[in-house]
Amino acid sequence: MSEEAAILPLVGVEAWFDAGPWPWAEEHRAEIDAHWARRKAESPALYNGRVLVCCERRVEGGILKVRYREADYASFLAMRDLGFPPGSAGNCFAIAALQAADGAYLLGIMGGHTANPGRIYFPAGTPDPGDVLPDGRVDLAGSVSRELLEETGLGARDVTIEETWTAVIDGARTALMRPVRSPLPAAVLKARIEAWLAQQDQPELSGMHIVRTPADIDAERMPCFTQLFLRHLLRG
Repeated sequence: MSEEAAILPLVGVEAWFDAGPWPWAEEHRAEIDAHWARRKAESPALYNGRVLVCCERRVEGGILKVRYREADYASFLAMRDLGFPPGSAGNCFAIAALQAADGAYLLGIMGGHTANPGRIYFPAGTPDPGDVLPDGRVDLAGSVSRELLEETGLGARDVTIEETWTAVIDGARTALMRPVRSPLPAAVLKARIEAWLAQQDQPELSGMHIVRTPADIDAERMPCFTQLFLRHLLRG
């Protein structure tokens, strides 16, 4: 985590898609392909689909304004693993900050076949071309709902998704946290999600992790932006 990492409550988010290639990926194709070959050897289930990479990020009047371009997942993964390009805003993604009725937070433990095995995250995902609306806007709120459903089986009838955003900005990484609240206590919610996971052929998550106090924050397996956000939520 960089020294400049910060938590920023937002008035809103405006996200747009720009057509055309991502210049960084074109310039580093050989390096990207070599890195992808190594990662595929380690995790054969990886799929080189299409994603959206953030090429511009700024905050004006409390509104985060971002612009995306399309790239393959191999390029995104190389950028993330090998170091973000200088001056980049390369990864801006929406997160379902899932909270149970008793105040505890639930995060997923990534499955062994994924690009981040064993890591602990709130339900989230890199936006993809399916999030681009006909007018060119990128539907990050829709990304939250989709990722929550895909990873936990929780749909619109199971939770309340709030309208607010909080950005955790750490260098070229921007995690957009959207509060998601369940009417179930944490233990019941965990059991429900894990029962759903057990019925899936290849679930993205291997289980759920409950955070009630700062002592439940796993510094080894949680990314820095997740740790920062949880400590912010649990302060005092």
